[in-house]
Amino acid sequence: MTIPLYSHEQEFQGYVPERYALKLECNGVAKLVRHKKGSINRAVLRRRPGDPKPTSLRDHMGQAYSYRHELDDGHRPWALRPLGHRTRHDQSHEYNLAPQSTRPIFMRVLLDCLVA
Repeated sequence: MTIPLYSHEQEFQGYVPERYALKLECNGVAKLVRHKKGSINRAVLRRRPGDPKPTSLRDHMGQAYSYRHELDDGHRPWALRPLGHRTRHDQSHEYNLAPQSTRPIFMRVLLDCLVA
């Protein structure tokens, strides 16, 4: 009898013999999901130290350009993320949203978005 095998991200990997699934469970590599009557429904591999982290919707969407900014007085206005990386010594809230090297590109995109 074969049993479906799934990765730790719940992706179908294929079918394995029941004895192989039991061996995976004994070695702590997989978790077996059983029916109420005790028969094995599927085997799910456990996440191991070298495995990549599970993907999330945010991985495909990318990073947001705006975020809620905490001010000292308790207000939380929206702020724009800078296009470049801030340095550690730049702790003030005054920084360039578009570094000098990206300004021509930024301005071209901005001008292309304007309605005539």
